[in-house]
Amino acid sequence: MIHPAGDSSFRAPMIRRVALMDFRCYAALDLRISSPIAALSGENGAGKTNLLEAISLFTPGRGLRRADNADLAREGGGGGYAISLELTGEAGGPLQLGTGLEAAPDGAQKKFRVDREPVSSSRAFADHVRIVWLTPAMDGLFSGPAGERRRFLDRLVLAVDSEHGARVGALERALRNRNRLLEERRGEKIWLDAAEREIAELGIAVAAARRETVERLAALIAAGRDEDSPFPWADLALEGEVDALVAGRPALEAEEIFRALLRDNRARDAAGGRTLIGPQASDLMVRHGPKQCEARRASTGEQKALLVGLALAHAQLVAAMSGIAPLVLLDEIAAHFDPRRRRALFDALSLLGGQIWMTGADAALFDDLHGRADIFSVACGAVSPLSRAEAP
Repeated sequence: MIHPAGDSSFRAPMIRRVALMDFRCYAALDLRISSPIAALSGENGAGKTNLLEAISLFTPGRGLRRADNADLAREGGGGGYAISLELTGEAGGPLQLGTGLEAAPDGAQKKFRVDREPVSSSRAFADHVRIVWLTPAMDGLFSGPAGERRRFLDRLVLAVDSEHGARVGALERALRNRNRLLEERRGEKIWLDAAEREIAELGIAVAAARRETVERLAALIAAGRDEDSPFPWADLALEGEVDALVAGRPALEAEEIFRALLRDNRARDAAGGRTLIGPQASDLMVRHGPKQCEARRASTGEQKALLVGLALAHAQLVAAMSGIAPLVLLDEIAAHFDPRRRRALFDALSLLGGQIWMTGADAALFDDLHGRADIFSVACGAVSPLSRAEAP
């Protein structure tokens, strides 16, 4: 069950203006939005996803494409880019968030600003806005490698815990350090003990954050289970040795056991060229709830619907945990749904409380949104309105 925003005290920041400079295919863009739903239509390569990507950069990480900064700057531009969002929904009135890459003789620098005042990183944006997304690249999530599901899970966690990305990054660096020590045969006990102590602390923290998010999401899904929904509910579980430790032991005890496992498996890890036990080997297990089968065994259409249902539940969880209804970015979301399921999707999205941004190659996909959404045409990096939402 999705509760309308009016039933809660969630803040619901809305983007009212997006300004881009030298970002991807956009030399300059100043786009104004008046509706809680914005739909972008246009041919492939027109710049629809680029606009969603620009918005996604106001959350920790590298955005929905995970692109390097240098790839975001427009070819033929000055080597940098700038993105600005004007938000409403803040208690003090409109708020401006800005980010970009500033070209300089000694190397480009990433910049972050809140109301034009510099802040240290994109984590500061989490006080004002939360963002979740689905892209076509996620369509093979359930049948793909475990690494993709871990990355997906970490995005779920990051949307409710802005420090999670820093912990995951620190864990990855610590694992590389241990692997290097083992590979170079510099296995002096003091160095390996120190490396494994750091890995154990970080690893249990990462696993605990993942577990908390999965448990909360599973509980929310169970509470709102609807057998008749066109977007089936999911059964979720974590699989891995460290995940089992976190589930059954206090944190300090789990750290001690994990550290002992690392120490006892040095020879095996050296032979394998990597650390084999840890959160980097965990997997998110998903089952199609109504059918009680593994999600990877469901049909392509069922997997897509299951993924959308999971995204809708996650958006609710973000609102519940942060107090902020998230911006929801859905790239090419409606193309493979029949009209009934498409209408059900639009109705479900309108109840989330946060602003929704969608893209689609065919403007006809958004016919059911006329009068309640701002619908735009995107062509060659230019955006023009096709229809506007009617005033309430």
